[in-house]
Amino acid sequence: MNPRRIALIAALLLGLTACGDESWHGKSIEGLMPELEFELTAESGETVTESVFAGRPVALYFGFTHCPDICPTTLARLVAAARRLPEPLREELQLAFVSVDPQRDGPRQLSDYTDAFSDRMVGLTGSQRQLKAFTRRYRTTYGYEEERSDGSYNVSHSSAIFVFDASGEPRLMLLDSLGVAEIAADLERLLSREARNADNA
Repeated sequence: MNPRRIALIAALLLGLTACGDESWHGKSIEGLMPELEFELTAESGETVTESVFAGRPVALYFGFTHCPDICPTTLARLVAAARRLPEPLREELQLAFVSVDPQRDGPRQLSDYTDAFSDRMVGLTGSQRQLKAFTRRYRTTYGYEEERSDGSYNVSHSSAIFVFDASGEPRLMLLDSLGVAEIAADLERLLSREARNADNA
């Protein structure tokens, strides 16, 4: 085949790929991060690993229960988006909240917090070693501001939602700039694709 024709076909294919990436409202992280892996403490008080989500897609958010604005706003948008999903996709999706403030967020606090948003959301936390290993794995960070006179303090953390497929592979990063409709559209597209792949397997 003519080299110029080969170059043209390659350029067209690259253009199609770019268009496909742009159709996500969030950012595709497919192939850019490792599969889901952790050892943490669940809101039940039990030590759990990624196997607790085996066979289910997961939308996971890092935060802390004393967060005054970003965490509750983001989680509310995520829950609202999940409720827009058609059945049975809605039932397939697991929601997870990982607290990076274990000093204040024990199992009871996590359970009360996640229950306030959705009965489909599970709360997780861990030791500093476990949390640092988990956040480093997905290239995110957290830190603590100086403690105030009343003992309170703020925690800086990622504001993105990480979405993993049913095999634990990372697929999407949903930024806090996205609205409910955009999050719902990305989740529906991803979960529908997963369902089709499962049917064809």
